[in-house]
This record gives sequence, C-alpha cells and structure tokens, in this order.
Amino acid sequence: MEYMNLLQRIDHKSAEFSKGQKRLAQYIMENYDIAAYLTASKLGKEAGVSESTVVRFAYQLDYDGYPELQKAIQVIVKTNSNSLQRMLLSTKRYQEKGILKSVMITDAERLRDTIHGGVDENQFNKAVDMINESRRLYILGARSAAYLAGLMGYYFKMLFDNVIIVDANSTSETLEQIYNIGKEDVMVGITFPRYSKRTICALEYAKNHGSKTIALTDNMESPIAEYADCCLIAKSDVMTIIDSLVCPLSVVNALVTAVALLRKDDVEKRLMALEELWKEYDVYNRSIK
Repeated sequence: MEYMNLLQRIDHKSAEFSKGQKRLAQYIMENYDIAAYLTASKLGKEAGVSESTVVRFAYQLDYDGYPELQKAIQVIVKTNSNSLQRMLLSTKRYQEKGILKSVMITDAERLRDTIHGGVDENQFNKAVDMINESRRLYILGARSAAYLAGLMGYYFKMLFDNVIIVDANSTSETLEQIYNIGKEDVMVGITFPRYSKRTICALEYAKNHGSKTIALTDNMESPIAEYADCCLIAKSDVMTIIDSLVCPLSVVNALVTAVALLRKDDVEKRLMALEELWKEYDVYNRSIK
C-alpha cells in the first residue's frame, strides 16, 4: 500500500467497505476538488455519512487519521486537475486575500511542512553520498521541473566533471541520452504534479539498468517513488497556473552545499581556477559606484 495513491487504495480496499464507506468513497472520487479542503465533519455531511465514518475510512485505507487522508485527496487534486481547473480552484483560494502575501504565506507553509514532515535527513544524507561517489551524474526534470534540473546541473558542474543534464524533449531522445547508464552512475529524477511520464519512464529505465536512482518529488505516493533508491520529499502547491517549487529548490540548494562541503579541498581548487577564468574573460561586473 505504501506506493499506492488514494484512488488505487480505494480500488484495492473497496470490497471491504461498509455501505457508508462506499458512499463516502464515491463522493470523494466524484468531488475530490471539493473534498480536498473540507474538515472531516463537513466531508461527512456532504457525503451523507457521519464524521466517525470519515475517520474510520481513513484508517481503513491505512492512513494515520483524517489529516493524512485529506493530504492524499489534495495530491489527487494536484495530479488530476487540468490547468483550467487549477486556475478556478486557486481563484477561490486567493480572491479574498491579497495575492502577494497569500502566495508567500503558502510557500512558507510548504517550507514548514517540508522541514517537519517532508524530506527525511537519512534519505538526504544517502543521496549526498550517492552523488559524491557517482562516476556520472544524470539529472532530469521535464516541463517546469526542467529549471530545477538545470540549476542543479549548473552548480554540480562547478564541483565535478561528468554531470549530464538530460534533455527531455521526447521520451526517445531522453532514453538515447541515458542508454549506457550503469551501476556506477546516479540518476536524479525531478517531478511534481502533474507528474511527467517522461521522467518516470527514464528513472525506471535507469533503475532497471543498475544505476542508483534519486527521486525529488512531493510525496511517497508519487509514481516516481517506486523507481527510486532514495526519495527526497519536498512539498509543492498549485497557484493558478504556477507550480510552486520553492521547497524543491531549497532541497537542491542543500544537496549542492552538502556535496561541496564533502569535496571541500577539490572544490576550492576548482573555484580558484574558475575565478581566474571569469576574471580573464571579464564575466562579472566589478565596478562599484
């Protein structure tokens, strides 16, 4: 059950549901965009069942209570909603408050969620060691996650050679770039709702060919998690047409920093050489007025 999303869990457990639980399951599947932001009491009222039925339903699906079930419903909203539905949902969330503060507060809340219940420090340390010991490091993110992959790759290329930012233009081109990936290599796959099939496919390919794999995603029910030796969980949110990637960006920053400190002496030499290069070719503006 660990890697099943909410809809898969409902399908898996449906034969065991009581009459009230079946009614509740049907309501959630048909109205997940509404159910995602209701309290247990209000959800029960909307579905025509008691609050206790809602709580028991959460445990029946192997969640640790209603708050975890509600988060799972919200994942379905983020995963299954198209761009127009996202726009309509977020309009309702922000129409009563100022947009600037609302967005920043949401980002701050997701950062707190990530610190207290997201990325696991043991998994983070494992990822750092895997990257540090890799022969080649492949990094893939599609669509908006491509910018996270690009930033991660940009900084890791300062630290060591053989860093490959995988082009995600098509599945075939992606697989062509990683076709000879092996057991001494590491691949990082980055995907957030709506999850990229291309990234999932590539990480599956890498794992099946013996590579060590790292997933940077939003929860353990993410479809990429089952192909990862190491999962880094960073919370995300949907803001109109924007995927908020503040938390995964923070995790990327932490990964690069941790690997740089592990390779401190070598990194200092590389940075000294780069500074000379940047100075020689006048890369940065040095004038101060």
